[in-house]
Amino acid sequence: MGTELNLNDMAPPSGAEAEKAAEAARMLAPLLKGSKRRSPDVLLRSAVSDAQETISIPRGAFALFVQILEQMAQGNAVTLVPVHAELTTQEAAHLLNVSRPFLIGLLDQGKIPFHKTGTHRRIRFEHLLAFKREQERRQEEALSELAAEAQKLDLGY
Repeated sequence: MGTELNLNDMAPPSGAEAEKAAEAARMLAPLLKGSKRRSPDVLLRSAVSDAQETISIPRGAFALFVQILEQMAQGNAVTLVPVHAELTTQEAAHLLNVSRPFLIGLLDQGKIPFHKTGTHRRIRFEHLLAFKREQERRQEEALSELAAEAQKLDLGY
């Protein structure tokens, strides 16, 4: 039951959808809180028909669902990507918010691991995510150094 990742289908929620998502997240979030001896599952009762059913949902999946609702409430488009998913260069470039030629340069420099399927490059999402996190860490480090230098020079920061 796999679905293809199609970043072209991502669209932000409408205003009405964002409002509904905010309300649902507000109502569901308390179900994640509780005692220290939490159940591994969250139980929901369905009242779709006259016969009520109790549905057991893994806590991790339920927490992810609440996070999706919170993102939608903020007007953000949301997509799920399995960690082991393989992305095309266009999909990877889109996720990094860079051009495809720039991404290919990163691949050719060995900064992001990839493999070829025929003549096409494929990047594992987990490798792309590791690269992105490392870049963010380096940016934070550089900003901290700049702020420290500005304070030493008494530039008012």
